[in-house]
Amino acid sequence: MFSIEHEFDSTVITLVDEGPEPLQEDVVINSFAECVTIEQLDPRTDQMQKITLSPEQVRDLAAALDLPEGVYQIRETPA
Repeated sequence: MFSIEHEFDSTVITLVDEGPEPLQEDVVINSFAECVTIEQLDPRTDQMQKITLSPEQVRDLAAALDLPEGVYQIRETPA
């Protein structure tokens, strides 16, 4: 299950684990104009862990989800 909310300066996507137990903590993705942050509570330390990705890293991650094993580079082609 997931939710999408549009805030003033970002879009917030929350992913809720519905699979078999043990369930993972919710993942909160904040999409800003300049970066994307991914946050998840670490239950061992009770602290929120955060990863920040550039728009280019998000683009590469989206492409990588559908590609086989290997090393890739996305190159922009002139219009």
